Amino acid sequence: MNTRRQFLRSSTALIALPFLESLGFKAFTASQPVAQRKRMIFLGFGWGVTKETWYPDRATTGAEWSLPPGLQPLARHQKDITVIQNLANKFTNEAHWGSTFWLTGANRYGEPGQSFHNSVSADQIAAEAFGKDTRFTSLQLSCENGEESGHGPGLSLAWDRQGKPVSGFNSPVVAFHRLFSNETTTLEQRQAQLRQKRSVLDTVLDDAESVARGLGREDTDKLAEYLQSVRDIEVRIAKDEQWLDKPKPTPGDDVREPKGEVTGAEEIRLMYALIAAALQADLTRVATYRQPVNSLLKGLKIPFSGHNMSHYSPGARMEASQLRDSTQAELLAGFIDKLKATKEPDGTTLFDHTTLAYGSNIQSIHYLDNCPTLVTGGGAGVRLGQHVVMRDPKTPLCNLWLTLLRGNGLDVTSHGDSTGIIHELIA
Repeated sequence: MNTRRQFLRSSTALIALPFLESLGFKAFTASQPVAQRKRMIFLGFGWGVTKETWYPDRATTGAEWSLPPGLQPLARHQKDITVIQNLANKFTNEAHWGSTFWLTGANRYGEPGQSFHNSVSADQIAAEAFGKDTRFTSLQLSCENGEESGHGPGLSLAWDRQGKPVSGFNSPVVAFHRLFSNETTTLEQRQAQLRQKRSVLDTVLDDAESVARGLGREDTDKLAEYLQSVRDIEVRIAKDEQWLDKPKPTPGDDVREPKGEVTGAEEIRLMYALIAAALQADLTRVATYRQPVNSLLKGLKIPFSGHNMSHYSPGARMEASQLRDSTQAELLAGFIDKLKATKEPDGTTLFDHTTLAYGSNIQSIHYLDNCPTLVTGGGAGVRLGQHVVMRDPKTPLCNLWLTLLRGNGLDVTSHGDSTGIIHELIA
């Protein structure tokens, strides 16, 4: 029994869907209109930006704005990107925890008696709706060391309905094989493995009924949370069964199996290519990527860590920060190129149906206001080619997530600490 309990605890980070009315999932059908296949991508990076050269001039807003030096590599896409200033997570008052709450807006101390609390992230709200018809409910990409890509302990930017981190893939090699390599075990072996998992879940649920009798309120709440995790695993098993006998697609010619260790800018470039390939093949419609900033700095021959660089002053560290900004912008521009070049069956492009959010939880050093934020893609129908400066310098970042979710057709009334949608973005 101890072995089974350990199995369940180690599995709570599996992708979770809280809507449990039916454990069956629709089979993917190529006849579904492309326009209905909305996609969302959240690209987060730690350590912030160079505030003197990344943000556009506040005096010039709307469509008549100029790209700052830190975003110059995006010049060819200026009409298709919007930069928003004065967004922040009001509950994030510790720089070393910020990216953990970037997509949730949660209050770390929101639960009495607990030193850590989180809530569901914006990507997982989208995944609940968009992930029912795809092999992967959502795709989480990260890096080898969670601390490497910014402030916070979690490897993933994604958090489920119970406020638990959603596991993902921390290297291009792992991601490639999980997405595109065919299974080495036989169909019969995989079927047997799923039957064993179901048996374990049945045993746990039976045990839970007897354990629940006579529990106090606090223990009852803990048991309910545990059982929700069990049900989430059951949903994942149902999805695995749905796709058990369906072969994985072959990626395009520009996505090849990584050979050896891939780091720095090449790692980010390859992760972007994998995201685009996964969306094109409809393996998933929601993706997050927590980027490897320290690895990028090493590849650029920068002798500072991400943390030390972020505490810059005029001189070598500031120049390193500016080089990091322009390199990241160049990589993002290449990713947008790829989304625009990827054709859909109806003649539109992947860019037309994708919402992409790019930014960081932190401005620089330990400044947590005015989170660097950029949005692009036609999926949410927001105004692109704009520079928006919110009147309230503490406008909830979650107002953006709410706006993007609603723009993708999701019936969401609030998210995190949101106070409403951002009307300036409504086309």
